[in-house]
Order: sequence, then C-alpha cells, then structure tokens
Amino acid sequence: MEDDDLKFIKSCVRKRKIYWTYHVNMRLQERYIERKTLLSSVDSYEIIEKYPGDKYLPSSLVYAEHEGKAIHIQIAIDRDNDHVRIVTSYEPSLEKWEPDLKRRRKR
Repeated sequence: MEDDDLKFIKSCVRKRKIYWTYHVNMRLQERYIERKTLLSSVDSYEIIEKYPGDKYLPSSLVYAEHEGKAIHIQIAIDRDNDHVRIVTSYEPSLEKWEPDLKRRRKR
C-alpha cells in the first residue's frame, strides 16, 4: 500500500507541480540525466529512505526505473505550496548500495 508521501509525490509529478532546484539542474547536466527520465518513470517510484528533518522541507529518497536502469531522486515535499522540489538525482552504484539498489551497504 502506498503511503501518503508517495501518493503526494506521484500526484505532483504527474501534474507537473515541481520546483527544479538549482542544484538538481546542475547535477542532471553533469550526470547526463534528462528531466524527462525522472518524469516518465513516475509509475515506478518507491520511497526507500525518508528524511523528515531535512534542511528546508521533509524529503524522501525515491527509487525509480527508466528503460531498465535504476535511478535515485531526492524529493522534498512542500504540502503548504502544493508542490514537490526535486533536490538531486543520480544513478546508484553497487559500491554504496546493495544489489537491489534500494538499501545502503553497511560499512
């Protein structure tokens, strides 16, 4: 069953109620990830970590799949303004993540 945060995130992404931070715009360009990759993978979104005390807004780390590749997206939830903020995104590596790419490796 989807939790309320995931429903809100998916709804905002589908309705394009998104604020793209300066940081994510720089990172997407550096990492050769297109915005449409994040948008078109919305059906596969799965929250794998939550950061309720994040710096500005509560956020979540979202796992998604696009064309057979895993991607992580950090998304802040701004319920007061009815949108989400895409904070950063990257392709997870086996160096830091378990084989399912949803759990961090223990150090």
